[in-house]
Amino acid sequence: MTYQITIEPLGRTIEAAEGQTVLDACLRAGVWLPHACGHGLCATCKVQVRDGVVEIGEASPFALMDFEREEGKCLACCAIPQADLVIEAEIDEDPDARHHVIEDYVGKVSRIVDLTPTIKAFHIELEGEGLQFQAGQYVNVRIPGEERPRAFSLAQPPSSAREIELNVRIVPGGKGTTYLHERLRVGDRVELTGPFGGFFVRVSDPRPLIFMAGGSGLSSPKSMILDLIEQGDQRPITLIYGARNRTELYYDDLFQSLAEQHPQFRYVPALSEPTPSCDWHGFKGFVHEAATSLYGQDFRGSRAYLCGPPPMIEACIRTLMQGRLFERDIFTEKFLSEADASAARSPLFKAL
Repeated sequence: MTYQITIEPLGRTIEAAEGQTVLDACLRAGVWLPHACGHGLCATCKVQVRDGVVEIGEASPFALMDFEREEGKCLACCAIPQADLVIEAEIDEDPDARHHVIEDYVGKVSRIVDLTPTIKAFHIELEGEGLQFQAGQYVNVRIPGEERPRAFSLAQPPSSAREIELNVRIVPGGKGTTYLHERLRVGDRVELTGPFGGFFVRVSDPRPLIFMAGGSGLSSPKSMILDLIEQGDQRPITLIYGARNRTELYYDDLFQSLAEQHPQFRYVPALSEPTPSCDWHGFKGFVHEAATSLYGQDFRGSRAYLCGPPPMIEACIRTLMQGRLFERDIFTEKFLSEADASAARSPLFKAL
């Protein structure tokens, strides 16, 4: 059985299979809807159901309030049509967005690299022509025995379409990351879907870029920076990357080399808890503190892209806003766990 979904204000009608979410049906049909986490936590894909019935699904009560449900709103990433639908979405097209059709892919693990004691790089060679995506996007990886896939940012530039790279930090008790770290082997088959997400560089704006990252949040900035350099972008680009100690600081040699080769690129690693064995002579402190050290308290004239754990992102947003850089010029990657659902949108950002 299939259902018809009409998307307003586009006036476009597509088909959805039984059990398929509204978001999945739209993206596979080439109709872009705003989205981020893909699991009902961030509210980015909220739409209004004008006609028809949907099953709300596992939408977080923080992302979809009770009164919104009563008003007929739903999250497209969770909502499953129960009849033909007419939905209304806030589609604000960004001229820099490149909307690639969502597809399913099959690949084989070609390499597994230990990046830190808790982060591994999984290199996956895809069948066919590979994955077309925009730097900053992510894929959903199917985990055997788990109903819900796991989302991971793509760490390689779009020019590497046939072999993708996923940097995965093991989460204590996490079924998905534990499977990848402890059971996945070179040669194993991997199924994934993508690309997803609206986190990308607004390349038409020539202002300098500040990337601020922590932990495995380095994946998207790595993809974005490599893509910018490959494209010959000459604007000033700064990467501030934070870790606790030297053993957790990965791809340091890569970024040091890029900074030496490309004068427009500046790399500032920061360690918050360096030990004597680190022999560390770089910045000591957190990412937001390193940013203040570099820029003082004036970030005006730049655009910032933040990736990392929620506490890091909140600290960086606060620092940037105190330095006169505001919401329109700050972009964050919204990969959220259930525990992060209540913090899906920074309280420092006003509702526009």
